[in-house]
Amino acid sequence: MFYEPKNGHTLRENPLNAIVIPRPIGWISTISISGIPNLAPYSFFNAVAYEPPQVMFASTGNHRDGRFKDAVVDAQTTGEFVINIATARLSKQMNATAVPAPPNIDEFEYAGLTKAPSSIVKCPRVAESPLHLECKYTYSHNILSKYDNKPNIVVFGEVVGIHIDDEVIVEGLIDVLKVNPIGRLGYLDFVEVNNKFSMKRPLWP
Repeated sequence: MFYEPKNGHTLRENPLNAIVIPRPIGWISTISISGIPNLAPYSFFNAVAYEPPQVMFASTGNHRDGRFKDAVVDAQTTGEFVINIATARLSKQMNATAVPAPPNIDEFEYAGLTKAPSSIVKCPRVAESPLHLECKYTYSHNILSKYDNKPNIVVFGEVVGIHIDDEVIVEGLIDVLKVNPIGRLGYLDFVEVNNKFSMKRPLWP
């Protein structure tokens, strides 16, 4: 089949999210200017640069009451956020934090997660996660959106601190099988990273 997204499709669900797979999950923790912690997963997330290390996450739409997503507002107003890596063991808690909770709700408490202090930023980390990226907000950019009242916003940040659980380090490398991260597939589906293969990058003669 072929279709133009602007004209819609004939499938049961939007196939785009089932095409761009798997997508890493940025489990974003922030703290509001009034001191309320926030935690939510974003599958439009990735690393975008090495030097200095930088990451991005994108928020699509807004809450039903018209509010921007808390992670975006908090990052923009406080200048900080933390990326926590979601693992298979934490999948239920990660999914729980996707709830569209009011801004005065602490999703750490809602999902039964432990707050760990960060070393540089004020945002708490998910103590149960083995990997964290402390980030300083650099800028955000509104990208094309079909609806004026439902913005698509990309948030960028510089990674200023990295936490790695010693248990997932093997011979000087992060062992992805010990981390056992999860990724987002299409629809309501996720994937568990429980196998891998390696390939050497080719060199031009």
